Amino acid sequence: MKKSEGHMKILITGGAGYIGSTMVPRLLEQGHEVTVLDTFARGETELAAVCANENFNPVKGDARDTRLLDELVPKADVLIPLAALVGAPLCKLDPIAAKTLNQDAVVDLVKRTSKDQKIVFPVTNSGYGIGESGKLCTEESPLNPISLYGVTKVEAEKAVLDNGNGVTLRLATVFGMAPRMRLDLLVNDFTWRAVTDRAVVIFEGHFKRNYIHVRDVVKGFEHAIANFETMRGQAYNLGLSDANLSKIELCQKIQQHVPNFVFLEAPIGEDPDKRDYIVSNEKVEATGWRPDWSLDRGIGELLRGYRMIRNSRFSNV
Repeated sequence: MKKSEGHMKILITGGAGYIGSTMVPRLLEQGHEVTVLDTFARGETELAAVCANENFNPVKGDARDTRLLDELVPKADVLIPLAALVGAPLCKLDPIAAKTLNQDAVVDLVKRTSKDQKIVFPVTNSGYGIGESGKLCTEESPLNPISLYGVTKVEAEKAVLDNGNGVTLRLATVFGMAPRMRLDLLVNDFTWRAVTDRAVVIFEGHFKRNYIHVRDVVKGFEHAIANFETMRGQAYNLGLSDANLSKIELCQKIQQHVPNFVFLEAPIGEDPDKRDYIVSNEKVEATGWRPDWSLDRGIGELLRGYRMIRNSRFSNV
């Protein structure tokens, strides 16, 4: 494969996951050399299609293995630490692994970088916890994570930004089809229920969140790498500015695509997930980034994808 003028060596930890399995093929298409450090514990073939590309280097191992970091980090121009236990339920199941992988492994990676290397690190809107009603969370808003997952990502973000050679992207709730699929994410989950159960019972349906398609997440990483010098040392919210929606509003969107979908708000009970915030994406938009995927387009994609999968083995928990 002919190397492009902007060819770089990129190290991605956790590159066989939901975001990574979408990102890796894209970066290889652009002529970059991509090393993926992953346990490949699921034993599946999310990245099988890119093995034909000689610029792809899969390394089976753990992102917490400092010996591997000593070997791989110095060779990279760009580092993208995706390896993590993602989501509050999974982190609650194994809090020690959550801290060591989501936080400590990132700190260890950052320590091994030079000022000439670039780090682009995904964080989460979950850091905002419970926002002020009707007020958009900006990058200047106080961080108030309400889960172990949110806490570990906030601490890891601090390490990246304090080091001076990183950009962090605070991701909205991600949706869309990916080679390594996840059905536990809210849009993916509710659309799945609309297709398979035709109904969902919602607890605390007024809780709001922001959303973003997985391909637009990848586009955000590409944008941060291309505009690194102007974005360096800062955090950026990354989401759809027209999709700060409550759970009820999300169900109404899905119902437009699945007319016989019924959703009911439970009069009693509560959602253990207390996240409730709306987010401003103006800062990243001011740098020139724009999303390609609307919520409607993504729901249509999911409906096509769900014709091919039929059980819950793609869940993250």
